[in-house]
Amino acid sequence: MNRHLPAPVTLSLPRAARRRFLGQAAALALGGAGIPAARAQFRVEVTGVGMQQIPFAIAPFRVPPGLPQDVAAIVAADLVRSGMLRQLPANVPGLDETARPELAPWKAQGVDALLTGSVRPLADGRFDVRFRLWDAVRGTDLGGLSYPVGAGQLRLAAHRIADYVYEKLTGEKGVFSTRIAYVGEQGGQFRLWVADADGENAQAALSSSEPIISPAWSPNGQQLAYVSFEARKPVIYAHDLASGRRRLLASFRGSNSAPAWSPDGRRLYATLTLAGSSQIYALDLEGGAPQRITQTGGIDTEPAFAPDGKSVYFVSDRGGAPQIYRMTPDGREVTRVTFEGAYNISPAVSPDGRHLAYVTRTNGGFQLRVLDLTTGSISAPTDTSADESPSFAPNGRLIIYATRVQGREVLMTTTLDGRVKARLNAQGNVREPDWGPLQG
Repeated sequence: MNRHLPAPVTLSLPRAARRRFLGQAAALALGGAGIPAARAQFRVEVTGVGMQQIPFAIAPFRVPPGLPQDVAAIVAADLVRSGMLRQLPANVPGLDETARPELAPWKAQGVDALLTGSVRPLADGRFDVRFRLWDAVRGTDLGGLSYPVGAGQLRLAAHRIADYVYEKLTGEKGVFSTRIAYVGEQGGQFRLWVADADGENAQAALSSSEPIISPAWSPNGQQLAYVSFEARKPVIYAHDLASGRRRLLASFRGSNSAPAWSPDGRRLYATLTLAGSSQIYALDLEGGAPQRITQTGGIDTEPAFAPDGKSVYFVSDRGGAPQIYRMTPDGREVTRVTFEGAYNISPAVSPDGRHLAYVTRTNGGFQLRVLDLTTGSISAPTDTSADESPSFAPNGRLIIYATRVQGREVLMTTTLDGRVKARLNAQGNVREPDWGPLQG
């Protein structure tokens, strides 16, 4: 599962051209979408989006025959899925990263940014993926890079290009080269999958005939904590993605579930039943006895750290029904956060600490909600009724979640306002996605 590309080479134009609680953890505790190649990657639904999106175009890349991946289509699909950019047609053959295009006609067509590029075979069997980005409004060169990669890394190179374009145009980090984890079940076999952020290139990190639930990325993206039932009860493991090795983190008396890493990666919070009821404990990853954090006689579960590590969100029925609360990491200063709805679970905090995604029970189903923690306003970005396990992208612009569409369990992403949704490819019946961190 090596995700590292060779260091990119900065491109220079030729001199002549230099003139651009629903999830299983809660159940335990609580009893350019017009491009055909892009459409093959996922389905995108756009509603109510207007000129706030940045219009871009991608000239057809110059590629060798039989290239196993359509790099330009992958880049386009990533950018459209972000919700921040809108693709316009660019049927101009023969325009690659070595030429300077006339940008005034592109600007006249409403294009703000133009991407050109090529994929060239190298003598050693690899490919040289090259691109250049142009600002059609200002008529300037926004730079370009070259990635010499093997055939198996063409998708990752495309995601890196999308990250570059997104950051240049929005000023924010792109998340297209990050990874997601989720659980898939097919034919009685459970697998912990790790995939690209668009759901492609899925690889099974673990396979078991017993349920696997609650995958959680470590802050450095090198490990996944998860709950396994192979011991005939829920226990928590950490799986090292590079080596494939795993270590047991929690197998205490009773149930061990709902793992959550602290932002510094030194502790794991989890729901244990050592005292009888489900309570939240802190586990020092260097060893030692678990430290009890919550002190109620009810059910406290699903801890989720704020990114600054100064508070922990969690689900509790201390008020009579599951609601989301916030506390300091030592269990003090507990305050209730959700008040709308009688059943709210599965908290996830955005990377900037401003938004809380969660699942609410409504009209007999379960729907994703997004709470602005500053203003208190709540939005409903989905119209499905079996949503579960929301997780924010590392830049906070997208949320991944599992739901049911036409009777099938699927993975979806949505912008926070719900205006752009994408259905990802996934393996089997899927649930409990978690979006990994940015990689250096």
